[in-house]
Amino acid sequence: MAGAQLGPAASIGIEKMYDFEFDRPTSIQAAVDSLKTEEALAFSGGQTLMPTMKQRLAMPSKVVSLSAIEEMKGVRVEGSELWIGGATTHATVMRETAESYPAISSLAGRIGDPSVRSRGTIGGSVANNDPSACYPAGTLASKGVIVTDRREIPADEFFQGMFMTALEEGEIVTAVKMQIPDAAHYAKFIQPASRFPLTAVFVARYGDGVRVAVTGASESGVFRWTEAEEALSGNFSAEAVDGLATPDGSGMISDLHGTGDYRAHLVKVMTKRAVAAC
Repeated sequence: MAGAQLGPAASIGIEKMYDFEFDRPTSIQAAVDSLKTEEALAFSGGQTLMPTMKQRLAMPSKVVSLSAIEEMKGVRVEGSELWIGGATTHATVMRETAESYPAISSLAGRIGDPSVRSRGTIGGSVANNDPSACYPAGTLASKGVIVTDRREIPADEFFQGMFMTALEEGEIVTAVKMQIPDAAHYAKFIQPASRFPLTAVFVARYGDGVRVAVTGASESGVFRWTEAEEALSGNFSAEAVDGLATPDGSGMISDLHGTGDYRAHLVKVMTKRAVAAC
């Protein structure tokens, strides 16, 4: 309209948030009930949902925050199993797993920046399943199990492709369980601007074999490099990876930061670095 005055946000192209209902339940059951509202979405740390809503790529009529549900927070170790509540922030995971599972502590401590780590949560990360997120690799390599308000889903079945998971509508990630390995390391080749991995590999060695999970590389999201797992289960050394063929670059992400072939090359490089650091 002629003569209309644009505010500072509009003048630099920043979208303003639209009106929506906001609920902050204090129990899992209350959150489940609240999410029954049509077009309602769960909100954990909001590191993906809020920008998406501002750009109108998602427009839920109701946002259900999980941040006040105490039973979904915290870290505990039960034998060889690590339990992390779905609403636990990256910063908390970093601090609380430093002794029990240093590789996961290191992973959490390198996500984003301090602001992201103080708000983002493990539950939000695995539920979103960004192809360059860190936690999916750590969870998949660590024989993870995703606990929801309805069931327990092995990580091998949970991650189903780029931004795709086994979650059903209204289902909430309440916790993530991992098996603590004999040795592990997360090797991350950081994309400097976003702090996401251009390619990263989590290697975990158990008594019954080795698991190798890759993130940031594939168009299908996080995946296990089974050829490397077989080689390393027989000979756990960086040299064991040398004889392997580089993964096919045709199925890898190709963008201004790196081609698919480059990312495929990084898979092998970062696997060797992770093994050498174990």
